[in-house]
Amino acid sequence: MSPRSTGCFRFTQLGDLPAYQFEAWQSQPHLVHAIFTRHGGVSRPPYATLNLSRAVGDDPSAVEHNHARIYQALDISRSQTVQCHLMHSSVVHVVTVQAAEPRLAPADGLVTAQPGVMLSMRFADCVPILLHDPQRRAVGLVHAGWRGTLQNVAAAAVRAMTENLGCAARDITALIGPSIGPCCYEVGTEVIQSFTTALPEMASSLLRRDGPRVYLDLWRANRQQLLAAGVGQVYNMELCTACRRDLFFSHRGDGGRTGRFGIVIGYRIGR
Repeated sequence: MSPRSTGCFRFTQLGDLPAYQFEAWQSQPHLVHAIFTRHGGVSRPPYATLNLSRAVGDDPSAVEHNHARIYQALDISRSQTVQCHLMHSSVVHVVTVQAAEPRLAPADGLVTAQPGVMLSMRFADCVPILLHDPQRRAVGLVHAGWRGTLQNVAAAAVRAMTENLGCAARDITALIGPSIGPCCYEVGTEVIQSFTTALPEMASSLLRRDGPRVYLDLWRANRQQLLAAGVGQVYNMELCTACRRDLFFSHRGDGGRTGRFGIVIGYRIGR
């Protein structure tokens, strides 16, 4: 299948790299954001080609080259970009210029209102959530696997923006990016029991049975949590990484040995 724009999301070319962007954000002065695909890098199979993870076994020099390519595509520098080790939690870091370091302590959410700070994470099935408040010029980026979803990491990021950055939740727009969809995310007993116990009011709408198989809808779970946190608008790209392995890395679809695609969001310093 060929890449295509989907809903409010536009498939575009940033320099030499294909990427998705949210059309409504294109008019925001100085806002930088991009959801990159698995294409445009130099990594070899099974990490071909734009793998941005240093922890999956890829050649480190190839990963560094891939990072340099996304910085060039976005016209940002390596020193502006902030990352963290992902650990399937509800931990969220508030990033300031003073605290900004290339790699922060483990977390699954980053938020900032500091121009010049670019938040970056890597994905291969877990749910990416991009957050943006144009009133405060604040942004957030969230990594929500099933464990993080159980801990409501999306709401934790919204709370970090309201309590620390002066945002009003109703002013925040949330985007649910490419991730494994309810069509492909088959889960076992541990996950089923965890959701049934922790989210009994939501479990019936999140777990779909198809004969002996059970599928989990992380898109719906995170959407409901974001709306419950007061977010004004939630958009879902509805792109399943397991279905679209031609576009994205998928841990499940690629048999566990694969790369990670990247997402970047932040504000440039006004110029």
